[in-house]
Amino acid sequence: MKKFFKNNGLTIVLIVAFLGSMLGMWISGWHQENAELASHGLPSMSLLAYLKDESFLSALFENWESEWLQMCFYVTLTALLFQKGSAESLDPDSAEDAASDTSSRDTYPAWMRQSYILRWIYRYSLGLALFFLFVTSFIGHLVASHASHNSQAAMHDGPARTLIEHLVSSQFWFESFQNWQSEFFSTAMLVVLSIYLRFKGSPESKPVSASDTETGA
Repeated sequence: MKKFFKNNGLTIVLIVAFLGSMLGMWISGWHQENAELASHGLPSMSLLAYLKDESFLSALFENWESEWLQMCFYVTLTALLFQKGSAESLDPDSAEDAASDTSSRDTYPAWMRQSYILRWIYRYSLGLALFFLFVTSFIGHLVASHASHNSQAAMHDGPARTLIEHLVSSQFWFESFQNWQSEFFSTAMLVVLSIYLRFKGSPESKPVSASDTETGA
Protein backbone atom coordinates (compact mmCIF):
# COMPACT_ATOMS: atom_id res chain seq x y z
CA MET A 1 0.00 0.00 0.00
CA LYS A 2 2.86 2.36 0.85
CA LYS A 3 4.47 1.73 -2.54
CA PHE A 4 1.12 2.14 -4.31
CA PHE A 5 0.60 5.57 -2.71
CA LYS A 6 4.17 6.60 -3.50
CA ASN A 7 3.65 5.65 -7.16
CA ASN A 8 0.19 7.23 -7.41
CA GLY A 9 0.20 9.89 -4.68
CA LEU A 10 -0.21 12.88 -6.98
CA THR A 11 -3.34 11.46 -8.62
CA ILE A 12 -4.79 10.25 -5.31
CA VAL A 13 -4.38 13.60 -3.56
CA LEU A 14 -5.80 15.53 -6.53
CA ILE A 15 -8.82 13.21 -6.76
CA VAL A 16 -9.43 13.55 -3.01
CA ALA A 17 -9.17 17.35 -3.33
CA PHE A 18 -11.61 17.21 -6.26
CA LEU A 19 -14.13 15.11 -4.34
CA GLY A 20 -13.82 17.35 -1.27
CA SER A 21 -14.39 20.46 -3.37
CA MET A 22 -17.27 18.77 -5.17
CA LEU A 23 -18.87 17.94 -1.82
CA GLY A 24 -18.43 21.53 -0.66
CA MET A 25 -19.98 22.85 -3.87
CA TRP A 26 -22.89 20.42 -3.56
CA ILE A 27 -23.75 21.27 0.06
CA SER A 28 -23.21 25.03 -0.17
CA GLY A 29 -25.08 25.21 -3.47
CA TRP A 30 -27.96 23.25 -1.95
CA HIS A 31 -28.28 25.76 0.90
CA GLN A 32 -28.12 28.64 -1.56
CA GLU A 33 -30.76 27.10 -3.83
CA ASN A 34 -33.13 26.45 -0.92
CA ALA A 35 -32.68 30.06 0.24
CA GLU A 36 -33.64 31.17 -3.28
CA LEU A 37 -36.68 28.89 -3.31
CA ALA A 38 -37.76 30.12 0.13
CA SER A 39 -37.59 33.74 -1.07
CA HIS A 40 -40.20 32.84 -3.69
CA GLY A 41 -42.39 30.92 -1.26
CA LEU A 42 -41.54 27.58 -2.87
CA PRO A 43 -40.80 24.31 -1.04
CA SER A 44 -37.19 23.36 -0.45
CA MET A 45 -35.55 20.43 -2.24
CA SER A 46 -33.62 17.52 -0.77
CA LEU A 47 -29.86 17.21 -0.99
CA LEU A 48 -30.16 14.34 -3.48
CA ALA A 49 -32.65 16.25 -5.61
CA TYR A 50 -30.22 19.18 -5.81
CA LEU A 51 -27.54 16.86 -7.23
CA LYS A 52 -29.73 16.55 -10.35
CA ASP A 53 -30.88 20.17 -10.36
CA GLU A 54 -30.18 22.17 -13.52
CA SER A 55 -28.55 25.07 -11.66
CA PHE A 56 -26.05 22.71 -10.00
CA LEU A 57 -25.29 20.89 -13.25
CA SER A 58 -24.92 24.16 -15.14
CA ALA A 59 -22.34 25.47 -12.67
CA LEU A 60 -20.54 22.12 -12.65
CA PHE A 61 -20.23 21.76 -16.42
CA GLU A 62 -19.45 25.47 -16.78
CA ASN A 63 -16.29 24.99 -14.72
CA TRP A 64 -15.30 21.65 -16.23
CA GLU A 65 -15.69 23.15 -19.70
CA SER A 66 -13.12 25.88 -19.01
CA GLU A 67 -10.63 23.47 -17.45
CA TRP A 68 -10.69 21.06 -20.40
CA LEU A 69 -10.39 23.97 -22.84
CA GLN A 70 -7.39 25.33 -20.95
CA MET A 71 -5.59 21.98 -20.93
CA CYS A 72 -6.40 21.27 -24.58
CA PHE A 73 -5.00 24.66 -25.62
CA TYR A 74 -1.97 24.21 -23.36
CA VAL A 75 -1.04 20.77 -24.70
CA THR A 76 -1.51 21.90 -28.29
CA LEU A 77 0.18 25.30 -28.07
CA THR A 78 3.25 24.01 -26.20
CA ALA A 79 3.85 21.70 -29.17
CA LEU A 80 3.62 24.58 -31.65
CA LEU A 81 4.80 27.75 -29.87
CA PHE A 82 7.71 28.67 -27.61
CA GLN A 83 8.56 30.91 -24.67
CA LYS A 84 12.28 31.44 -24.24
CA GLY A 85 13.37 30.81 -20.66
CA SER A 86 10.18 29.11 -19.49
CA ALA A 87 10.13 25.69 -17.84
CA GLU A 88 6.80 25.15 -19.58
CA SER A 89 8.21 25.40 -23.12
CA LEU A 90 10.47 23.58 -25.53
CA ASP A 91 13.64 25.47 -26.36
CA PRO A 92 13.07 27.42 -29.60
CA ASP A 93 16.81 27.19 -30.38
CA SER A 94 17.08 23.41 -30.16
CA ALA A 95 13.59 21.87 -30.18
CA GLU A 96 12.94 19.23 -32.81
CA ASP A 97 9.94 19.68 -35.08
CA ALA A 98 7.18 18.16 -32.97
CA ALA A 99 4.91 17.98 -35.99
CA SER A 100 7.13 15.53 -37.86
CA ASP A 101 6.66 11.81 -37.41
CA THR A 102 10.15 10.43 -36.91
CA SER A 103 9.10 7.32 -34.99
CA SER A 104 8.99 3.91 -36.61
CA ARG A 105 5.87 1.80 -36.77
CA ASP A 106 7.36 -0.52 -34.16
CA THR A 107 6.99 2.17 -31.50
CA TYR A 108 3.18 1.99 -31.80
CA PRO A 109 0.88 -0.67 -30.31
CA ALA A 110 0.67 -3.66 -32.66
CA TRP A 111 -3.01 -3.19 -33.53
CA MET A 112 -2.44 0.26 -35.06
CA ARG A 113 0.84 -0.21 -36.92
CA GLN A 114 -0.77 -0.80 -40.32
CA SER A 115 -3.12 2.21 -40.19
CA TYR A 116 -1.84 5.75 -40.71
CA ILE A 117 -5.11 7.17 -39.31
CA LEU A 118 -4.81 5.17 -36.08
CA ARG A 119 -1.16 6.18 -35.72
CA TRP A 120 -2.09 9.84 -36.25
CA ILE A 121 -4.84 9.60 -33.61
CA TYR A 122 -2.39 7.97 -31.20
CA ARG A 123 0.22 10.71 -31.79
CA TYR A 124 -2.28 13.42 -30.88
CA SER A 125 -4.52 11.39 -28.57
CA LEU A 126 -3.92 13.54 -25.49
CA GLY A 127 -5.04 16.74 -27.20
CA LEU A 128 -7.94 14.96 -28.91
CA ALA A 129 -9.13 13.47 -25.60
CA LEU A 130 -9.01 16.87 -23.89
CA PHE A 131 -10.89 18.45 -26.80
CA PHE A 132 -13.56 15.73 -26.60
CA LEU A 133 -13.94 16.37 -22.86
CA PHE A 134 -14.26 20.11 -23.55
CA VAL A 135 -16.97 19.58 -26.18
CA THR A 136 -18.84 17.16 -23.90
CA SER A 137 -18.72 19.63 -20.99
CA PHE A 138 -19.69 22.53 -23.28
CA ILE A 139 -22.81 20.64 -24.37
CA GLY A 140 -23.58 19.70 -20.77
CA HIS A 141 -23.22 23.33 -19.73
CA LEU A 142 -25.44 24.50 -22.58
CA VAL A 143 -28.24 22.02 -21.84
CA ALA A 144 -28.18 22.55 -18.07
CA SER A 145 -27.84 26.34 -18.35
CA HIS A 146 -30.79 26.42 -20.75
CA ALA A 147 -32.93 24.39 -18.34
CA SER A 148 -31.82 26.58 -15.42
CA HIS A 149 -32.71 29.77 -17.28
CA ASN A 150 -36.18 28.49 -18.15
CA SER A 151 -36.71 27.39 -14.56
CA GLN A 152 -35.77 30.86 -13.31
CA ALA A 153 -37.94 32.46 -15.99
CA ALA A 154 -40.93 30.41 -14.83
CA MET A 155 -40.40 31.57 -11.25
CA HIS A 156 -40.37 35.20 -12.34
CA ASP A 157 -43.13 34.87 -14.98
CA GLY A 158 -40.60 35.51 -17.74
CA PRO A 159 -40.46 34.05 -21.26
CA ALA A 160 -38.79 30.70 -21.88
CA ARG A 161 -36.04 30.26 -24.47
CA THR A 162 -35.36 27.59 -27.02
CA LEU A 163 -31.98 25.85 -26.84
CA ILE A 164 -30.73 27.78 -29.89
CA GLU A 165 -31.87 31.08 -28.39
CA HIS A 166 -29.96 30.28 -25.24
CA LEU A 167 -26.86 29.27 -27.23
CA VAL A 168 -26.67 32.74 -28.82
CA SER A 169 -27.65 34.61 -25.66
CA SER A 170 -25.26 36.92 -23.83
CA GLN A 171 -26.03 35.08 -20.59
CA PHE A 172 -24.64 31.78 -21.84
CA TRP A 173 -21.47 33.28 -23.29
CA PHE A 174 -20.91 35.40 -20.18
CA GLU A 175 -21.02 32.20 -18.13
CA SER A 176 -18.41 30.65 -20.44
CA PHE A 177 -16.08 33.62 -20.94
CA GLN A 178 -15.94 34.48 -17.24
CA ASN A 179 -14.20 31.12 -16.69
CA TRP A 180 -12.22 30.93 -19.92
CA GLN A 181 -10.44 34.23 -19.29
CA SER A 182 -9.21 33.12 -15.87
CA GLU A 183 -7.89 29.81 -17.23
CA PHE A 184 -5.92 31.45 -20.05
CA PHE A 185 -4.58 34.13 -17.72
CA SER A 186 -3.42 31.65 -15.07
CA THR A 187 -1.73 29.49 -17.71
CA ALA A 188 0.05 32.51 -19.19
CA MET A 189 1.22 33.48 -15.71
CA LEU A 190 2.59 29.97 -15.09
CA VAL A 191 4.54 30.12 -18.36
CA VAL A 192 6.01 33.54 -17.55
CA LEU A 193 6.62 33.05 -13.82
CA SER A 194 8.48 29.80 -14.48
CA ILE A 195 11.13 31.90 -16.26
CA TYR A 196 12.08 33.76 -13.08
CA LEU A 197 10.80 31.71 -10.14
CA ARG A 198 11.60 28.19 -8.90
CA PHE A 199 10.04 25.42 -6.81
CA LYS A 200 12.65 22.86 -5.80
CA GLY A 201 11.66 19.30 -6.71
CA SER A 202 8.78 20.17 -9.04
CA PRO A 203 8.92 19.04 -12.69
CA GLU A 204 7.02 22.25 -13.50
CA SER A 205 10.08 24.26 -12.41
CA LYS A 206 13.60 24.65 -13.72
CA PRO A 207 16.41 23.60 -11.34
CA VAL A 208 17.19 26.23 -8.71
CA SER A 209 20.65 26.64 -10.27
CA ALA A 210 19.28 27.23 -13.80
CA SER A 211 19.54 30.69 -15.35
CA ASP A 212 16.48 32.71 -16.30
CA THR A 213 17.34 32.30 -19.99
CA GLU A 214 17.43 28.49 -19.78
CA THR A 215 14.33 26.97 -21.39
CA GLY A 216 12.59 23.75 -20.35
CA ALA A 217 12.55 21.73 -17.13
